[in-house]
Amino acid sequence: MATIPITKRGAEKLKAELHRLKTVDRPNVITAIAEARAQGDLSENAEYDAAKDRQGFIEGRIRELEGKLAAAQVIDPAGVDAGGRVVFGATVELEEEDSGEKVRYQIVGEDEADLKQGLINISSPIARALIGKEEGDTAEVQAPGGVKRYEIVAVHYV
Repeated sequence: MATIPITKRGAEKLKAELHRLKTVDRPNVITAIAEARAQGDLSENAEYDAAKDRQGFIEGRIRELEGKLAAAQVIDPAGVDAGGRVVFGATVELEEEDSGEKVRYQIVGEDEADLKQGLINISSPIARALIGKEEGDTAEVQAPGGVKRYEIVAVHYV
């Protein structure tokens, strides 16, 4: 199985979700199933069907998270020293050449990406265009509205 890069923060987030699913959600759905069974006829029991569906979702998510954490390669961005190059975990300050708009992104794993928080997936077009570049370089990104050019203003490992 291939390793999946993930930041330390992202791994902690997945571990917390896994812990919640195992210690809170799983016992709650088991209780809900038991209560629905106590109502009698299961063939027309919507609460029972809903609880069983929820249980299936929870068990599937637990297996998914356990698999991802087993395959995870946890990277602490603060411990990375890439000599100023853009690598996984780096936080990059960019300036769009045409508009002068400044943005700041951290390159993270698939499960922790959230554009609103400035966290972009390592396999996104912009991240792929940035990897390996240094401060002062220009990256070209194919966007839906055409090619956008970004100047790398700064690279941080935090």
